[in-house]
Amino acid sequence: MHCALCIILSGCIEEYEADISSEDSDLLVVEGTICSEKWNKFILTRTEAIRSDEPLNSDMTYYSPRTVTGASVSVRGSDGTEYRAQVINGSYICWVDVLSPDVEYYLHIEADGEVYESAPQKPLRSEGIAEVSGVQNTPDSNIDVLVTPDVPFDPDKTNYYSWTYDETWEVHPDYTTNMYYDTVLKKGIFKMHQFPERGWKDGTSSIIMVGASSSYEGQHILQHKIYDVDRSDKRVYYKYSGLVHQRAISKAEYEYELARLQAGTEMGGLFTPLPSALPSNIHCLTSNKHVIGFVGCSLNTSDYRFFLDADDFSINYPHWVDTREWYEDPSDALCRRLLNEGLFLCVWKDERMSGGKFETAWTTEDHLDVRYQGAYIEKPVFWPEEDNDEE
Repeated sequence: MHCALCIILSGCIEEYEADISSEDSDLLVVEGTICSEKWNKFILTRTEAIRSDEPLNSDMTYYSPRTVTGASVSVRGSDGTEYRAQVINGSYICWVDVLSPDVEYYLHIEADGEVYESAPQKPLRSEGIAEVSGVQNTPDSNIDVLVTPDVPFDPDKTNYYSWTYDETWEVHPDYTTNMYYDTVLKKGIFKMHQFPERGWKDGTSSIIMVGASSSYEGQHILQHKIYDVDRSDKRVYYKYSGLVHQRAISKAEYEYELARLQAGTEMGGLFTPLPSALPSNIHCLTSNKHVIGFVGCSLNTSDYRFFLDADDFSINYPHWVDTREWYEDPSDALCRRLLNEGLFLCVWKDERMSGGKFETAWTTEDHLDVRYQGAYIEKPVFWPEEDNDEE
C-alpha cells in the first residue's frame, strides 16, 4: 500500500513542561511517500501546542494534531504528469501509475490559502530482501527480527533504507471443548468443532525503522535489527508472521528520520529539537511557514514474509489458572441451570465405575470462541498448511 511516515515523539521519563512557542503551533504536518504502481496515502494535520500544565497526549506527542480538510493534493512529475488525490476517511489518496526513473516527482498541496511542494526527486529503486529471520540470543531475551537486503545495486556508496512491517499472529481460545450437555439423555455427549479451534489477528507497525550501510563491508547490510517481540507477548504464543516492506531512501530522508527519532527518544531533554527544527523537504511557496514531514519517492517497494514458530524459541507463557467452574456429581437440574446461565460443558469426567469421581467443568462462550478476542477465523491465504488442518 502506501509508505506512511510516523510523527510519534515518545518517551519522557522525567516531568517536563511542554511550553511550545507560537512558531511551533499551527504547522502543517505531511505524512506519506510517493510510490510507483500503488495507492498513495497522504495525511495532512496541523500542530496545536498543548499547555505546559497539561500532560502529554496518549501517543506521547507534544502537540495535538488537527486534521486538515478541504485541501487540494496531487502528485506531479517534471514531465507534466499529475495524479490528483481524493479524500477518503480523512486522508488524501491517489493511484500512481508506473513512475519513470528519469522523471522528478513531487507532492503539491494547496491548503488554507497557502501552496506547498516537496522537493522534486527521481524515484529510487530498492533492492530486494534476501532474508528476514528471528533470533533469540538468550532464553530470557526478546526475539529480534533481523533483515538482510540483497547485494546493493551500488556497492561503492552508502545505501540507505527504511523498513515498515505488517504482522499476523495465531490466536487460540482459553479452553476447548469436545462435549455438550444433552438435556434429553441427561449426560455429556461427544461433539467436535463446536467452536473454532484457532483464529488470527493483524497489526501494522506505527514506527519507521531506518538503516545505513556505511558500517558494513561492501556496503551490504547484514542481519540488521529492525524490531523485536517480547517473548511474553501473546503474538508469539503459537505462530507469528511478519511482512517486511523495504524501501531505498535518500540520505536526506534518512537524516530526517534520525532527527525525528531523536526528538522522540529525548523528549524534554535540553537539546531536543522543537518541531520547527526538524529537517524537511517540503516548503511553503507563498510564505515562510515551516512544514513538518519528508516526502520520499520510490520506484518500488520490496516485500518479504517470514514466520516464527513458538516451538523454536523460549516463550514466556503466563502462569495458568483454571477459571472454569467445576462441579462434582451435578444433577440434571444443575446442568440445566448452568446452560440457562450461558455456560458450556468443557469436561464430563465420570470415573465412578473405577472408584473415582464424577466431575464436570463449565465456562462461558467468550473463553471458547476466539472471535471474542477480536480474531477472525478464515485462515489467511499465506498461512502454512499443517498436519491437523482440515482438507
